[in-house]
Amino acid sequence: MSASSTETWLTPATFDRLKDELDTLSTTGREEIAKRIEEAREDGDLKENAGYHAAKDEQGKIEARIRELEAMLKNAVVGEAPEASGVVETGTVVTAELAGRESKFLLGSREMASQTELRVYSAESPLGAAILGLKQGDTTSFEAPNGKDMTVKVLNVETFTP
Repeated sequence: MSASSTETWLTPATFDRLKDELDTLSTTGREEIAKRIEEAREDGDLKENAGYHAAKDEQGKIEARIRELEAMLKNAVVGEAPEASGVVETGTVVTAELAGRESKFLLGSREMASQTELRVYSAESPLGAAILGLKQGDTTSFEAPNGKDMTVKVLNVETFTP
């Protein structure tokens, strides 16, 4: 299950949770923030009205999250995790040696974090992009966000079970 950079792999449970979040934000979330903005607007001068500015900031965050969810759900690849074949792909649990320490994580969407105790890395992250397609025993290096070169060795690839 190799997902392109515009596709996001999600389990059915995660898809449903995100769809519910989108529905809530698009309806009651927008209604509540509009009411807060209107109430704050009635308090007078908008230049010095902290409540108004806080509500407008919150409105911007809600609208950004709605756009993010719409794009993610539109491009979602929904299904159970792929059966591990020894190759790192989106939806697999990877055990890797990273900076001399063993680390176990899920390669998937950050939205999957609520379904697992594991750390979740996206396939687009520096680590995820470096190991995507590697096999158990393969070693590679990548540039970490802090600018340092990191070496990673894939020790094991397993099927993700939420």
